[in-house]
Amino acid sequence: MAKTQGIDKQCPIEAGLNILSGKWKLKILWYLSKGTVRFNELQRLLGNITTKTLAAQLRELEEQGIVIRKVFPEVPPKVEYSLSELGKTLTPILSQLCDWGKRYHAYMEIYLD
Repeated sequence: MAKTQGIDKQCPIEAGLNILSGKWKLKILWYLSKGTVRFNELQRLLGNITTKTLAAQLRELEEQGIVIRKVFPEVPPKVEYSLSELGKTLTPILSQLCDWGKRYHAYMEIYLD
């Protein structure tokens, strides 16, 4: 686990936030919720993320059982990422968060004009 506190000592909301926290993880999970993605494609989709940061975020998500990494034995190496069965359970949450974000934008447009 990337976090030092044991899972059994965390409150449930804290456990969820530890997995989803960070600038990139929600975006990574959003793209992976659409299907399997290769590393370079994911990096392009995310835009301004370094290779090192993306690799570290994916490694954490893999260690947490949220993401599956599949390496194909070819040259050059081909690596694909997808959500695990546990990771797929986040899809409705991500969709709800996206819907909320759309409502928030609409709300702010009304009150900022």
